[in-house]
Amino acid sequence: MRNKPTQNVITANDLLSGEVVYLMASGKWSPEHGSAILFDHDEAANDRLAQVEGSDSSIVGPYLAGATQTHNQGPSPVHFREIFRTKGPSNRSLGKQVRSA
Repeated sequence: MRNKPTQNVITANDLLSGEVVYLMASGKWSPEHGSAILFDHDEAANDRLAQVEGSDSSIVGPYLAGATQTHNQGPSPVHFREIFRTKGPSNRSLGKQVRSA
């Protein structure tokens, strides 16, 4: 069994655009994983998650996602699902796929 990552980011989906978004230190949402606030402690992450749940009607399904700190680039996802979500939709070119082309 794998060890659970001790660091987390808060992720959700933007209800209007469908874009995967990440909570930044400013309290705003960013489509870029590297802009997310990285929580080192589960208690702080869970407290912040409880604050954002239901507080923004344009965001749906917020949850904690494991991440690690990368050198000078912000947090990086650790689980395949989260790595996949950072790349955008897989069925057509929208959002992140268009911006990275």
